[in-house]
Amino acid sequence: MPIIQSNYNPPLLFKSGHISTIYSGLIRRINGLVQQRERLELADGDFLDLDWSYASSPTNKVVILLHGLEGNAQRPYISGGAKQFNVSGIDACAVNHRGCSGESNRLLRSYHSGATEDLEAVINHILKDKNYTSIFLMGFSMGGNMTLKYLGEGRSIPNEIKGAVAISVPCNLHSSLLELLKPKNLVYARRFMKNLLEKLRAKQLLFPEKISDSDIVKIHNLRDFDDIYTSRAHGFKNALDYYEKSSSLQFIHAIETPTLIINARNDSFLGDQCYPYKEAEQNNSVHFELPKYGGHVGFYGEKNITYTEKRALKFIEELY
Repeated sequence: MPIIQSNYNPPLLFKSGHISTIYSGLIRRINGLVQQRERLELADGDFLDLDWSYASSPTNKVVILLHGLEGNAQRPYISGGAKQFNVSGIDACAVNHRGCSGESNRLLRSYHSGATEDLEAVINHILKDKNYTSIFLMGFSMGGNMTLKYLGEGRSIPNEIKGAVAISVPCNLHSSLLELLKPKNLVYARRFMKNLLEKLRAKQLLFPEKISDSDIVKIHNLRDFDDIYTSRAHGFKNALDYYEKSSSLQFIHAIETPTLIINARNDSFLGDQCYPYKEAEQNNSVHFELPKYGGHVGFYGEKNITYTEKRALKFIEELY
């Protein structure tokens, strides 16, 4: 599809990418959403916690929401989206990636940007045990990469999956990493590292033979973390192998499900290769919107409803 001209034009304050990102991540609050937790046992002995919220009337439509790195189903960009879908008559299943629901997962492995087997497990569970005939996917940042990879990596997509939305997507993981390692993103990178190292130390207590003190002291940045933990725990040769195999950019050309991607030009987390111009232009199923503003998952909106929440609903409602 041709690149979509965006009409997102926030107030002056939110034209700053950093202010948009920080407001969305640390300041915004969502009230009035009631979530019910379900534990999904996985075939490998691990689990996923799913936080469900429901429309006021029974519906045959559900959206699966996927959070980003070190997020969870209570982050405002997830709970805000769930609330707006519920108001519009669509149930929401907010997935907590392994180890992100407030409880450590059971295995050495945890989650990563390309772990589409976990998304597939959630979809299969919904198809088997729930009564939905229309399923929509919405992923943010890392969750957006997972969404696009799932749709384009060659599996048979269930007919019930009618559409997808991916927001602030690091379509090329290495390109995004190089941005995150720059001084402009020092505050964000430090926050990610603090959380990741806390989890790694907790996992070391469970798997001392797999994670040593000497390993942990070698981790100084996100690249080190992926070299020493992510790649080893998930079967990749090293960090670069993980980035290469898990990046969604290489799969976008094969997506056949109607999909909307929204990446802001001023997203400080995204390098040049994270913007899939060519892939979208050559695929009639992929709609790529490129707002000038928005930061990273920081699209402001009046009445505490973000631009991307409104935009995602409009895109999805046009599919049924």
